[in-house]
Amino acid sequence: MESRKKRNLLYKVAEVQLSYSNRIPSSKLPVVTSSSEAYSVIMDSWQCENLELFERFRVLLMNTGNRVMGVYEASSGGISGTIVDIRLLMVTALKATATGIIVFHNHPSGNLKPSAEDRKLTQRIHEAASYLDIRLHDHLIVGRERYLSFRDEGLL
Repeated sequence: MESRKKRNLLYKVAEVQLSYSNRIPSSKLPVVTSSSEAYSVIMDSWQCENLELFERFRVLLMNTGNRVMGVYEASSGGISGTIVDIRLLMVTALKATATGIIVFHNHPSGNLKPSAEDRKLTQRIHEAASYLDIRLHDHLIVGRERYLSFRDEGLL
């Protein structure tokens, strides 16, 4: 009897639940069809006093109509970098039933030139998203007054 109790304990696992709640009607969500529109939405959601303090990596989650369903902060780091867990980024996109994403981050230095790490991460996100039928629309590096779009620069 004792061994049966031990065996039953081996099969107890955590329950996994998926949920996404949006109280805003789809018709009221902003539409993004260009890098300039994405930049506008991004800057409206950013705390600008932190823009030049530390690096943050965030994601616009989008539906099939290119409407922004939400913003997810994938990572917050230090002055010269941040680490993004692509698995958590993709889980969030799936949980929100996003069909597209725009990733973006800042460079506290103000230099908008993408680093080798930025390019490599973009490629990895693009590959992961494509396996899940999620479109990576763009990757923006944002500054206080301007931005760099990977798509506009032919890097995506």
